[in-house]
Amino acid sequence: MPLSPIPASVSPDRMPVVEIDRAALIANWRMLDSRNPGARTGAAVKANGYGLGAAEVAAALSEAGCRDFFVAWAEEGVALRDSLDRLQANASTASAAPRIYVLQGLEPATVPLHLERNLTPVLSTPDNIAVWREGLRATTRKAPAALQLETGMNRLGLAAEDGRLAAELAASGELDLCLVMSHLASADEPTSQSAEQLERFRALAGLFPSVPRSFANSAGIFLGPDYAFNLTRPGIALYGGEAGPGSSEAVRTVARLTASVLQVRVAKTGEAVGYGAAARLSRDTRIATVGIGYADGYHRAASGAGVGMRQLRPGADAILAGRRVPVLGRVSMDLTLLDVTDLPEDAVRPGARTEFFGPDMPIDAVATAAGTIAYELLTGLGPRVKRRWSRDDTFS
Repeated sequence: MPLSPIPASVSPDRMPVVEIDRAALIANWRMLDSRNPGARTGAAVKANGYGLGAAEVAAALSEAGCRDFFVAWAEEGVALRDSLDRLQANASTASAAPRIYVLQGLEPATVPLHLERNLTPVLSTPDNIAVWREGLRATTRKAPAALQLETGMNRLGLAAEDGRLAAELAASGELDLCLVMSHLASADEPTSQSAEQLERFRALAGLFPSVPRSFANSAGIFLGPDYAFNLTRPGIALYGGEAGPGSSEAVRTVARLTASVLQVRVAKTGEAVGYGAAARLSRDTRIATVGIGYADGYHRAASGAGVGMRQLRPGADAILAGRRVPVLGRVSMDLTLLDVTDLPEDAVRPGARTEFFGPDMPIDAVATAAGTIAYELLTGLGPRVKRRWSRDDTFS
């Protein structure tokens, strides 16, 4: 028997939706750009534009004036180059191709891909440098690369001795560099590590006197002009997340995650709720069952009860009918329960949209309740969550 088609009357709005405010995204980039007028402002669009759609994010930021984009993998870079090339082909005026930096090094097989698709590798190890030089020799091509320096994060980056060897190659013309960079480990926290890293970066970058420099991520931008150098690389602040002291007032909300109430029921005092009977009711309770769960990226750790660490922090809240309501019991794969006892009965009906993060429920507050960070909530949004872009000031 053939499958029945989905009736046209079935609304896709019953599915989880993340609304994305294009104007707010652009406003955040321009705000970050204005903080350091002497530096260019790039954009981290890795992980599919922090979960919101790299092609759409890059198109918006290109319109704002961004010309430098950062991805993690060459495959991400190829997809981004395709979308930016289409954008340029449809533009009314010609402009230089934006630069796409690939942050996580390279291997021999990807060198031709970098060259063919105009991707700039960020070289972080002596092996990276050797692979890039050998690949260029094999293809008789010339192309610039960026260099990542280790300044105290102990992640990707050349140690001081390797940096000096790279400087010798650059000085002799054997290595063409367009950028030297490093990464701040704790710019969003009140520690001395950022200042220590800054001094190390200045010393190592000084080995490359004519090469532009990049050091500041989102939080680094808020540390002041000493950290800006020639190019900044904001990420989370573009997308509406906090980036250390002073950022929350400056950054606009970009994304709102909502889902629909599917059912409302009343459970009696003493009854159990959800998996594992994790919540035991202390009063007669109206429960709204909402169509979103951890398969959509709404974390099980945001549960109101029944998961680890709940004794140390309360569960998350959501916004329904303009009021905060708590998550009740465990978040499951597809469903989340909310205690709506204190809301007027006529305010909670099947189909009512519930905000799980957005302008009325800050994403960083939800992240704190789940014991994580805003980055993880955004990049973890599942494929069932529909991305819906708006060109207007949706959340103003």
